[in-house]
Amino acid sequence: MSSVRRVIFGPNPRRTTVRILVLAVACIITFRWILLPVRADGDSMLPTYSTGKLTFVNRMAYLGSRPQRGDIVAIKLAGPHVVYIKRIVGLPGERLSVRDGQIYINEVPLAEPYVRHRKPWDLDEVTLGSSEYFVAGDNRGTSDRGRVEGSRILGRLVY
Repeated sequence: MSSVRRVIFGPNPRRTTVRILVLAVACIITFRWILLPVRADGDSMLPTYSTGKLTFVNRMAYLGSRPQRGDIVAIKLAGPHVVYIKRIVGLPGERLSVRDGQIYINEVPLAEPYVRHRKPWDLDEVTLGSSEYFVAGDNRGTSDRGRVEGSRILGRLVY
C-alpha cells in the first residue's frame, strides 16, 4: 500500500497535498468569480461564434472601465448560467435608430463589417438611458436585439 501512496503523492505527501489544495482553491476562484464558461447556442452570432463553441466570460473586464462599442458580452437573463451572447452597438446617452437594417448612431451610419445576413428592420429613434446599451447579434437574419441595462452585462467574452 505504501508504494501506491508513494506513486500517487510522491516522496513528500504533505507537500503534494498542499499543492493539490492550492490548485483546487485557485480553480474554484477562477471559474466561479473571474472566468465564467459559456457555450454558444443558436446562430445569432454567426460567423463569430457557432453553436456549441465553448468560450469564457471575463467577469473582471469592466471593473475599471465601461463596455465599449463592438465588445461581445454575456448578458444574464435568469442567473449567471443562462446568458445571451451579443455585441454592443449602442452606448449610454446615444441616439440610435435603424432603417432597412442599417444602424444609425446620432444620425451617422454605423460601420459593421462583422454583420452577416443583414435583415431589413426598422426602429424609430430612441435615446439610450445613462446605463443602457443597445445589443445585437452578428447574424441579423435571426438575431434578437434591443436595449439592456448595464447591470445585466456579466462581462466581455474571451476569444
